[in-house]
Amino acid sequence: MSRPADHPDFYRLPPPPGRSRESGIRLDAEGRFFHAEEPFEHAGMARAFATWISRHPDDGRYILTNGYDWSYFEVEDVPFFVERVVATEDGPRLVLSDGSEEPLDAATLALDRGERLYVKVKHAAFDARFRQAAQIALGPWLEADPDGSPALVIRGARYRPASYRPQKPR
Repeated sequence: MSRPADHPDFYRLPPPPGRSRESGIRLDAEGRFFHAEEPFEHAGMARAFATWISRHPDDGRYILTNGYDWSYFEVEDVPFFVERVVATEDGPRLVLSDGSEEPLDAATLALDRGERLYVKVKHAAFDARFRQAAQIALGPWLEADPDGSPALVIRGARYRPASYRPQKPR
């Protein structure tokens, strides 16, 4: 069964008459969705929005899409958050704010000036920030380098976080 998103021009079609692609929806720096400065109180709706996050293929701006319609939305910091870290034989596995899971790509780790940890997710298409509990959960893999800098050691490989540079739309 095909959906409108399967059409090659789905993201280029104009909005329905009298509507705009600018939604007024915002994802704040703590991962909460808002509309017109009112937070989304319904957890299921916020979770659905988290699963609809994508980028517009032409301009790279953040969009929400469910395959039947789409609209732009604002992201204050990052579109995804690392909620939990699960230990596996292969190393840390991340549980993201949209409910998906993926292995940690430790080569993409970065720290900001506030010592918050970021990582590339979704095949390096998006930045995600570790929630505090998830960052602490990396403890079993954490070691100090001789200069005192933090490093993760996973299956014998050593990773030092780079300095974080926010990802911007194209």
